[in-house]
Amino acid sequence: MDAFKQSNRASWDERADIHAQDRTGFYAIDRFLAGEDVLYPIEATEIGDVAGLKLAHFQCHIGIDTLCLARRGAHATGLDFSPHAIAKARELSARSGVAAQFVEGEVYDAPELLGTDFDIVFTSWGTITWLDDIRAWAKAIAGALKPGGRLYFADSSPAIMTHEEIDGTIRPHYDWRSAREKPQRFDAATTYTGDETPLVTNFTYEWMRGTSDVIDALLRAGMQLDFLREHELLPFKLFPMMVDAGSRMFRLPAGMPRMPLAMSLGATKR
Repeated sequence: MDAFKQSNRASWDERADIHAQDRTGFYAIDRFLAGEDVLYPIEATEIGDVAGLKLAHFQCHIGIDTLCLARRGAHATGLDFSPHAIAKARELSARSGVAAQFVEGEVYDAPELLGTDFDIVFTSWGTITWLDDIRAWAKAIAGALKPGGRLYFADSSPAIMTHEEIDGTIRPHYDWRSAREKPQRFDAATTYTGDETPLVTNFTYEWMRGTSDVIDALLRAGMQLDFLREHELLPFKLFPMMVDAGSRMFRLPAGMPRMPLAMSLGATKR
């Protein structure tokens, strides 16, 4: 594992421990344990019926979405490279009584780690920006799916990820593509949930890429695009000016130009 990934994994190990405590309610763990489905509205609406289907959740973090999908009837397996995240996911499964499998490992190795006969691969929110090889990601998706299996993906719009809010204005700030050997470094004293616990590994490395890079990688891997949608909401405040939109989602304030903040897509293995 290279230095970028080692640093990121150290940060995600710390974040997993903080997020599992959910002191700010960002992950709605108490609501989940009380029986609520806490998938965000976009994927909750678009994922469709998963009952009885074999589902792989790539980059599952502490497993809350994996378990929501399992509660919907999927035979769910979560995969994450953080051993702390996987441990917390297993604890959450035990606490909730919702059965799911959780496997530690690199997303690129998913077919070898999980198998090749899944009906669905699910991945959402804060995923591809951590990956240095989008084509290897797409190959892993296709490799884990059986013929006719489908991908559901939702994440921040790659186009908006190149922007920052500076002096109250959202403006382009980063190149739209990062070389594999030169990711963008981001410094953060605390995690994104509002918990004030200071991070020891207080920086991360992320890779910028275009929407076309994501689509092209999936097509090259043998996937057929079923739909591509854009959304004016995100489940976190990408920019400080964003305001509560209800249902644990955020939007730009009134008076700002409307722009796509998120994208979702479905694709089927040919």
